[in-house]
Amino acid sequence: MASQELQPAPGKKPDPENHPAIDPDDISPIEQVRLTVTNTDDPTLPVWTFRMWFLGLFSCALLSFLNQFFAYRTEPLIINPIMAQVASLPIGHFMARTLPTTRFRIPGFGQRLFSVNPGPFNIKEHVLITIFANAGSDFGDGSAYAVSIVNIIKAFYRRNISFLASWLLIITTQVLGYGWAGLLRKYVVEPAHMWWPSTLVQVSLFRALHEKDEQRMTRAKFFLIALICSFSWYVVPGYLFSTLTNISWVCWVFSKSVTAQQIGSGMRGLGLGSITLDWSAVASFLRSPLICPFFAIMNIFAGYALIIYIVIPIAYWGLDLYGATKFPILSSHLFTAKGQIYNITAIVNDKFELDIPSYQEQGRIHLSMFFALTYGFGFATIASTLTHVAFFYGREIYQRYSASYTGKEDIHTKLMRRYKDIPSWWFYLMLAVTVAVSLVLCTVLKDQVQMPWWGLLFAGAMAFTFTLPISIITATTNQTPGLNIITEYVMGIILPGRPIANVCFKTYGYMSMAQAVSFLNDFKLGHYMKIPPRSMFLVQFIGTVLAGTINLAVAWWLLTSIENICQDDLLPPDSPWTCPGDRVFFDASVIWGLVGPKRIFGSDGNYAAMNWFFLGGAIGPIIVWLLHKAFPKQSWIPLINLPVLVGTIFNFFVFRYRKQWWQRYNYVLSAALDAGVAFMAVLLYFSVGVENKSFSWWGTNGEHCDLATCPTAKGIAVDGCPLK
Repeated sequence: MASQELQPAPGKKPDPENHPAIDPDDISPIEQVRLTVTNTDDPTLPVWTFRMWFLGLFSCALLSFLNQFFAYRTEPLIINPIMAQVASLPIGHFMARTLPTTRFRIPGFGQRLFSVNPGPFNIKEHVLITIFANAGSDFGDGSAYAVSIVNIIKAFYRRNISFLASWLLIITTQVLGYGWAGLLRKYVVEPAHMWWPSTLVQVSLFRALHEKDEQRMTRAKFFLIALICSFSWYVVPGYLFSTLTNISWVCWVFSKSVTAQQIGSGMRGLGLGSITLDWSAVASFLRSPLICPFFAIMNIFAGYALIIYIVIPIAYWGLDLYGATKFPILSSHLFTAKGQIYNITAIVNDKFELDIPSYQEQGRIHLSMFFALTYGFGFATIASTLTHVAFFYGREIYQRYSASYTGKEDIHTKLMRRYKDIPSWWFYLMLAVTVAVSLVLCTVLKDQVQMPWWGLLFAGAMAFTFTLPISIITATTNQTPGLNIITEYVMGIILPGRPIANVCFKTYGYMSMAQAVSFLNDFKLGHYMKIPPRSMFLVQFIGTVLAGTINLAVAWWLLTSIENICQDDLLPPDSPWTCPGDRVFFDASVIWGLVGPKRIFGSDGNYAAMNWFFLGGAIGPIIVWLLHKAFPKQSWIPLINLPVLVGTIFNFFVFRYRKQWWQRYNYVLSAALDAGVAFMAVLLYFSVGVENKSFSWWGTNGEHCDLATCPTAKGIAVDGCPLK
């Protein structure tokens, strides 16, 4: 079953590491890409093989089942696609050795010969299997985002939604963004400067696993050693000594001081002096620091230092903004004016609308200082994303649009020209069909999703508008701003009082953009690995539909078979089915859809001033751009990236002074650390986590910063906190 897109083999391939015969103008302008990606291709390698389809579909189905199953548990577990990437290699080689090599014809395909075993297991098959696995884990996020809508409707609101409506909702939100993403490939995939740093990790791992290496310390050997070390070590912070995940020694020294623990807690405070010996904590929120380019790391550090060490302390202790000391310094909970947890369920009536008398009885919703500023800076991020891309990349985008395919290409784009491209009508058709089906959902089945048809079109327009600028930011910095806050905000203003409509709007607006960016990221990986574009497209599309269907099937099974699932007040004390992620999703539907932003960030709320962050975010990149024009010789100025604001060691010092080591091992090390943690996490879960086998001692009782969640204002009584 060889690919129908393959061409005859070229002549002798140049050395992957040395390419003197290649025109210097063809070589990528990004040094990390030059050091990681080969400038060669073998178009004779078969890709549409039985092995690829079997292992790919199996990986996709298995990961989608496991990730959805674990998502409902108190300690949810995400099975990373890197596990399938590593595990599929020996299975692929085993199938290549054992499957019959007999060739046969299939009716309707003329004289073309097929075989279930066309030869050795190759790197291109392996890439497509990994793309399938990516779809099975929703590009590393676990399961399809829209499943949470089904969960809160059935488990929290106790309403009904049909299986058909649920399936249409999940599939359309997953693939809607693919339609316009495919049309943006020439702007964010083909240009050499759009280098997508995260893809280089997988490129390095694929090369380490497949290429012969004459060095004493081969990439494959280095990967195996690092994987074993990461795997072995993670049992310590992951089970035996979990305090190592957050070593907050300030709390230990000042065990009775609320302020000291607010400053020193790494989990619930400012984290001053807190360190970690757990790779999963290092890479949990901003992904591996070995991937991020140095300028992005410095932007992140500058933004972190500004907010955590300057803005929040001044706002909390110095100015006591919004009565901040009545609440914890860092918390995502909602509070009353007296510092107590807000009773959300008390303000929802039988019609799933806001109970005005109950709301007035409890009073306005209050946020912690950190939570309020998080929303403010989220507003700024959205605004700065547009102006940053417009001023720094606007001319390049316009030139790409004007020149289309006539512009200068690097070697990777030239090599990809030998494969049949995807016709534009494929993407137009996908977009048209998805929009049409979504409109049916919002009209014929409107009573189940609450969202009007114009809400769908508005959400799609927002997602489309932000896809290009956010793709550019991701392609150059490895950081992806989200649209979840702004979509919730907009729909909450336009259509308050309808929580399901709000989360549907958020999912169509936010996830369509996120899926489009992930779709383009995978296409860049295929670009580097020289995978035929049509094969990439079909694998991504089939994998997404299969994964979404299995996600829903597992969700439906658990929601209908486990009594009181997600209701932690009704479940047995030791029940693991508490759905922590869906609880947050439910709370967001209440806050933004039921209460509405007008009662929080508008004239009827406490935090109207946060809206000024929109203006500040829009102006910030313009100031940086003007500084760049005023001082053009200062090359560091355009690297200031306001939407982004351990990796410093690798991506500055090692990259600069030990470039050969960085070239061979940096991304391989990142992949090995991730894989080791992932394999041990799964082993721990099945061996001790499923049956709650644990032991308790000082090193497994958290970071020992219990007072970090206490308020510091006088007269505020909270259980477990000293009263001033």
